[in-house]
Amino acid sequence: MLKKLFSHTAIYGLGDQLSKVAHFLALPLITQDLTATDYGISGIITAYTTAVSVFAALGLKVVLVNSFFKSPGHYKWLWRQVYGFLVLWNFVYAAILAMIIYFAVPEEAFHDRWLIVILNVAPLVLFGQTKNLGRTYYQMNQQPRQVAVRNIVFGISTVLLNVFFISYMKLGYMGWFWTNCIIGILTSLSYFYPVNFILKITPIFNFKWRLIRHSLKVSLPTIPHFYSGYLLNSSDRLVMDLLKVSTGDLGKYNVAYTVSGIMGSLGNASAMSVGPLLNKMYKAGNDEAAKKLVIILQIIFFVTSFGLCIWMKEVFAFLIRNETLAAMYPLGIIIVMSYNYRPMYFGANAKLMFAEKTNVLWRVTLVAGILNVLLNLILIPLFGFEMAAYTTFAALMYMGYAGFYYKVFKEINSVNYYPAFWIALTVLLTVLAIYFVEYPLYLKLLISVVMALTGMFFIFKMNRSLKGLD
Repeated sequence: MLKKLFSHTAIYGLGDQLSKVAHFLALPLITQDLTATDYGISGIITAYTTAVSVFAALGLKVVLVNSFFKSPGHYKWLWRQVYGFLVLWNFVYAAILAMIIYFAVPEEAFHDRWLIVILNVAPLVLFGQTKNLGRTYYQMNQQPRQVAVRNIVFGISTVLLNVFFISYMKLGYMGWFWTNCIIGILTSLSYFYPVNFILKITPIFNFKWRLIRHSLKVSLPTIPHFYSGYLLNSSDRLVMDLLKVSTGDLGKYNVAYTVSGIMGSLGNASAMSVGPLLNKMYKAGNDEAAKKLVIILQIIFFVTSFGLCIWMKEVFAFLIRNETLAAMYPLGIIIVMSYNYRPMYFGANAKLMFAEKTNVLWRVTLVAGILNVLLNLILIPLFGFEMAAYTTFAALMYMGYAGFYYKVFKEINSVNYYPAFWIALTVLLTVLAIYFVEYPLYLKLLISVVMALTGMFFIFKMNRSLKGLD
């Protein structure tokens, strides 16, 4: 089981990580041609587009995933009807997105307003949700290489195009928008042929409204749940914009997120790999095995995030050739350590998803998102934009662990995850990372080795009880 978790996470994450490495190596090139204002404009537009992105698929992925496991012989019939509905819905969604972007463009970019709108909307109009449908199919069939190859090709292509548009063409923030449009179209195109012609998952436009209504009844309650991801990870930029935080300061905060994105990639990769494994265990009624898998993943996150954080000062100094922006490394530590909520979040919410208790999810996730927004509105005017990183950390800890305390989770789950222990350990490691980042290099190297060896000991010890469950 550990082998499968590691291999699938590595394969899913390979594309992201190779592109991240390429992106990091390119940072010294492109940051010379970018300003805090460029990062600020990009951050503001991203905040607004992400604000509505959860409505693109209306949460219907949960229906696709559940039908794959619960109706393995007939799921494609349901998928085709959902596909047809989403194709039509995406024209409505694209129109809404275009209007929001038009009014969200900051004053510094007014002269590029219409082009920014077109570049953001074009991939949706042309292909809709084809990419997400294809990714879901390969994920559920545990074929990570299909996703990884695309991630590698288009991830590295993204970096090359960014260098071309930003450093060669000198387009500034527009370089990101041109790159995202081109890569968005090419990625969707790469899924279009296999989904429609090889897998025969073609859209049925004369779909049965009764089936769509039933699917939406299950999926729509997950929208507040998924929307919390925006409230926790991107809404801080929107709040800063509303509070009239300068575009330059917003850009500094955006840089901290950009460099710290490696943990986000690990979270996405692990989600894609661990999801099918957990569902398999839930179907077999083996909650104990699911718990051990989650704990193994939590240890991996601790080792990776802590190791990265104590070297954050050096990472920022090497990658960001701008002293003002490179000084944001303390915020990078808080952001990276906040991603440690992910494994325990899987532990509670994956079970709720599998049991289709989707009407409970929003109580955890949306509350966390609203808490983050309210804290930002209160604390940013008092203490500055840096507080957004700390409020995000607090809200993510709530989201990662609150689910364990709900009655409905205790009714469908038979094991104790000891959430209080894990959240306390997360806070402790965060505090230690803030102190250790200023230590001499030889001490940080020693700490990194000890942390890695300790993590490996516990991981392999727990894995022995999972053998035979592959």
